[in-house]
Amino acid sequence: MSNQGKEVFRDSIGTITDDGKRNWIYAKKPSGRFYKYRTQISWGLLLCLFSFPFLKINGNQFLLFNVIDRKFNIFGFPFWPQDFHLLVMAMIIGVLFVVLFTVIFGRIFCGWICPQTIFMEMVFRKIEYAIEGDRGAQIRLDKQKWTTEKIIKRGLKWVLFFIISFIIANVFLAYFIGGDVLISYIFIEPLLHISTLLTLLLFTTVFFCVFSWFREQVCIIACPYGRLQGVLLDNKTINIAYDYVRGEKKEGRAKFKKNEDRATTGKGDCIDCDQCVQVCPTGIDIRNGTQLECVNCTACIDACDFMMEKVNLPKGLIRFASEDNINKGEQTVFSKRQKAYSAVLILLSVVMSVMLFLRNDIEATLIKLPGQLYEKKENNIISNVFTYKLVNKTSDDINQLEFKLLSHKGEIKVVGISDINLAAQTLNTGTLFVEIPKSELHKDREKISVGIYCNGKKIETTTTNFLGPRRFR
Repeated sequence: MSNQGKEVFRDSIGTITDDGKRNWIYAKKPSGRFYKYRTQISWGLLLCLFSFPFLKINGNQFLLFNVIDRKFNIFGFPFWPQDFHLLVMAMIIGVLFVVLFTVIFGRIFCGWICPQTIFMEMVFRKIEYAIEGDRGAQIRLDKQKWTTEKIIKRGLKWVLFFIISFIIANVFLAYFIGGDVLISYIFIEPLLHISTLLTLLLFTTVFFCVFSWFREQVCIIACPYGRLQGVLLDNKTINIAYDYVRGEKKEGRAKFKKNEDRATTGKGDCIDCDQCVQVCPTGIDIRNGTQLECVNCTACIDACDFMMEKVNLPKGLIRFASEDNINKGEQTVFSKRQKAYSAVLILLSVVMSVMLFLRNDIEATLIKLPGQLYEKKENNIISNVFTYKLVNKTSDDINQLEFKLLSHKGEIKVVGISDINLAAQTLNTGTLFVEIPKSELHKDREKISVGIYCNGKKIETTTTNFLGPRRFR
């Protein structure tokens, strides 16, 4: 067969038939050492996912993305709109980390960490196996008419799917409105939040449709990451790969015959059992090479190792390996591209750490009142009026704040109040006058520095422009 003929499978995806209809995937229940590791990691990640909206550090929710109220908590650190640059930096680091991981280990994020895969394979498909049975039983149940058995099994499965989807929708909502707020909505006058309930039901329906019908199509069609990996992978990327050199040999792969010495016949170690295909959750044949549908879930590795052990052949026919490792026998090395990505990632992480370390607990801003120039008072005093904005990013109340002029001799007078108190994680605004003797001013627009003090200790410094009379030379 020509090389072009061998690549025909890339012209379509395994979940669509030749006439354009859905080819339903009945994945065989996986088992093996990698599946055991993946299960343990998945349960740990699910525990984190369900606990983070309700876990608090110093009174701050561990993860919060409240876009409406513009409140964000990352790992217990509160971020305000004034810290938007830090959020952008964190997002860039996160994306670069995924890119680096893909360059080195392929699409392993999808199979081991992605919430879509974890929920599908470790929650919903396990329920499906428990109710409908393994691959063969599911195929038979799907083909049979709507008997009482089929109605009960499908009905029970769908009810459980909907309940779990509703729980997932609630948990995701807690990330955006806060865990405490969600609990209050549920247990304190829930009828006052019907709109929230309707939104939850909408997202519940979306999750239900995704995990009961759309399934692997999310990874294959909707998610752009599969196509992105085609740009990121190279011959040194460690990916789930079929060792075609060992599996094909001179005579190609063939069914196993008892007491056969495949070393003398020239046949490859692949016994063409199709177990790697049957266990694949996206319905691909890994023996065709790297494909965008592969999520690196390692189910094919476990299935192949099991069969190799049964026929007394070495395991590892399908394994984590680079193309150069299989084709040339080269050991995996850290390539220049991987080193470059790593260097950039480390540099950005250091910059992010420094920015977090230097980040002030109090954010102060002074803005000149629009439409106001300056006022000339007695004794050649020039006065400007400003609006101030103070943000308390901590979980503690800060009381008895005061403003002091640092760069010039002068006085600051706060309008209307004697003491400025700032509650935890709140924003306080007001008006103040800055009064400076004319003799201290050398230009009609000067930059002044103002310190914010708490109990005599300076906790923040801000700058602004001060307007004075125009000076003629």
